[in-house]
Amino acid sequence: MGRVAAPCSGPGRIVSFLTAVPCLLCKQRRRRHHHQSVAVDRGRRSMSEQGKSAASTPASGTPAPGSDTYKGWLFKWTNYIKGYQRRWFVLSNGLLSYYRTQAEMAHTCRGTINLATAHIDTEDACNIVLSSGGRTYHLKASTEVERQRWVTALELAKAKAIRMMNDQSDNGSTAPLTHCYQSDDSADEEPTTQSDQSEIQGTLKTLASKLDDLSTCNDLIAKHGAALQRSLSELETLRVPLEGGEKIKAVNERATLFRITSNAMINACRDFLELAESHSRRWQRVLQHEREQRTHLEETIEQLAKQHNSLERAWREAPAHAVNTPNTPTTNTGVSERPRKEEASDEDEDTEYFDAMEDSPAFITVTATDPSHHRRSQSNLSGASGGQPSDWNQEDNGSVSSNEFSGKELQPHRKRRTQIPEKPNYSLNLWSIMKNCIGKELSKIPMPVNFNEPLSMLQRLTEDLEYHELLDKAARCENSLEQMCLVAAFSVSSYSTTVHRTAKPFNPLLGETYELDRLEEFGYRSLCEQVSHHPPAAAHHVMSQRGWTLWQEITIASKFRGKYLSIMPLGAIHLQFHASGNHYVWRKVTSTVHNIIVGKLWIDQSGDIDIVNHRTKETCQLKFSPYSYFSREVPRKVTGVVKDSEGQAHYILSGTWDDKMESAKIVQSSRGSSSSEGKHKTVYQTLTPKLLWKKYPLPENAENMYCFSSLALTLNEEEEGVCWTDSRLRPDQQLMEAGRWDEANVEKQRLEEKQRATRRRREAEASKAIDEGQDFEGYIPLWFHQRTDKLTGETTYVYKGGYWEAKERQDWNMSPDIF
Repeated sequence: MGRVAAPCSGPGRIVSFLTAVPCLLCKQRRRRHHHQSVAVDRGRRSMSEQGKSAASTPASGTPAPGSDTYKGWLFKWTNYIKGYQRRWFVLSNGLLSYYRTQAEMAHTCRGTINLATAHIDTEDACNIVLSSGGRTYHLKASTEVERQRWVTALELAKAKAIRMMNDQSDNGSTAPLTHCYQSDDSADEEPTTQSDQSEIQGTLKTLASKLDDLSTCNDLIAKHGAALQRSLSELETLRVPLEGGEKIKAVNERATLFRITSNAMINACRDFLELAESHSRRWQRVLQHEREQRTHLEETIEQLAKQHNSLERAWREAPAHAVNTPNTPTTNTGVSERPRKEEASDEDEDTEYFDAMEDSPAFITVTATDPSHHRRSQSNLSGASGGQPSDWNQEDNGSVSSNEFSGKELQPHRKRRTQIPEKPNYSLNLWSIMKNCIGKELSKIPMPVNFNEPLSMLQRLTEDLEYHELLDKAARCENSLEQMCLVAAFSVSSYSTTVHRTAKPFNPLLGETYELDRLEEFGYRSLCEQVSHHPPAAAHHVMSQRGWTLWQEITIASKFRGKYLSIMPLGAIHLQFHASGNHYVWRKVTSTVHNIIVGKLWIDQSGDIDIVNHRTKETCQLKFSPYSYFSREVPRKVTGVVKDSEGQAHYILSGTWDDKMESAKIVQSSRGSSSSEGKHKTVYQTLTPKLLWKKYPLPENAENMYCFSSLALTLNEEEEGVCWTDSRLRPDQQLMEAGRWDEANVEKQRLEEKQRATRRRREAEASKAIDEGQDFEGYIPLWFHQRTDKLTGETTYVYKGGYWEAKERQDWNMSPDIF
């Protein structure tokens, strides 16, 4: 503010200042408004350039000079639809706040967590989990180094916040806490807890007291300012030299200007605090509304679940009911038409996670009726006669006469059990456990045995051998294309046991094994071992005296998506026939468990299986169609084409993964008309389909025995001489099968804690060896070792031998103590 010229006399000069001050304030407002506009424009530009610079913008936190503030980009878990989203995080004064963009810091906070009461956890290389009260943030850094920087900053801020809180409690003072509105950016955020409500109330009270303080200061400044001006006016009336009078007038003018400016500042502060107080009340109402809405939603879901169960009971108790499943319409000529594309509804959001192709198979099959076709191809199909429907279970030599795979080719030398204790009637509430585990690996979710079945994952893997007769049959085939059909049917048959099995198998402990010795009965021996725990991986090896060897390493990747659970088996399955040297390789499809929240659980399989014979380069592509309410296709449908090394189709496969598979030899193919999407379909003319595989019926009373098949009922049966790491000796699994679930839960916790202690001891040994500059080998499986597969180039665990010899000697001293 410049000095005013002297010639103006007393009152006139004061009036000039009174008129000049509002102009100066307006100029300051305009200048401040200009800076805010520039800041907003910069914020908008940064938001628009955020997507372009996402890859180039460093995600590292940035400490502000001379302060304890730490800020930077992190990825935050929002919900099961959006997944992880990029957010701007600011750590200051013991509080971690986040925003969608840096520009939002000026007006909108998306959430705040108090580190003084927070628990900091690190899940893996780049993840951070913050928990405080009922609120949890799942965060992810771009690199492990960046994660460590954030963890260090968070730990230091937490320690400082705890010290400040202790100092304040010792002094009996209450420090104001900064809070911001918690948005619905994360769909799985917990409702505001009682401690959060008390913090909000305390903040509002603090703001009110500060407003009273400002009002008091306003009154005091006005009072003292008026007294000062009166004193200066009295000084002006005194007879003093001319120079002294001018100085007194200048002081009087400055005092007047100070009073006006102070009043303007106080009025602005009052307006700001009143606005903050009103917004705080509005935020509290919004939070209360959100809490009530969440409670209402949970009650509605519970009512829906009860109504759904009531409807199911009423439907089961109805005297007569029929479920009509719309099948694929078939014309008189045997043409299987492609189902009509969905018209009534768009795709459900869940379908985006399916691995299956969106389109139906691009071919149409026509069953041939000309007997000449049968005569031409009769020599190629074993057991085909006169064009009548038959299956491939009938050998030319007549050694096998069973047409329905009864499993009685050889009478067993030992009578196996046919029942287990019935499943207890425990009330289950899966959602109460799973709702806080959205987005996590299934193997990392602590689950009670109530949601398990009394079998381990190793035993479920062994159940792939339920229809081993298909491989025995394939080993006797001289035609490699026919052999491919049987191998394809075997790959589908492994899913037939899952249609009613929605319970979770036990996660094997590291080093756990499972043997299935059916050498005398069916000519094969099977061994599984858990070779890794993070990620969980199991190795499997089967040797058959009937001409084949099968091995696989399966790693289970699973994600809970909210409404359903996706289970993705990773790893290749190898099958080699001794006589021909044919080596087949394929992979499993995705399994999906639906109705996690409401309704009855049911399982579906979807995706493609590509089977390759690496010796002849022949292929088979199987498509597992995902279930759709609006589709006219048969539920659980599987279709496939067997092609030679030149890509020419020879067989069509069709059926369902829960019932049966058939093959039909192609006698003629032609290019069909284009479909509605502009794609040309191939029309295959085939012989009458022949049965490859049909599912065994379930044992009597299977619904009360976990829907186990005949083979599954025998997997936990006592066996003499097995290794002490065998799954059938696992105590919690045995207690669960006996119906003692409470004891099984206690035993399960003991085993898991024992496994964690062993892992901690192994990590300590590794750390010590590294500090001493020595080499340290991690966990080494006992019966399998890693080798690079020559065909696929992948590193996989293969059987190195020695187990069955150790069993003969009953020498298990090298086996770990895991139970």
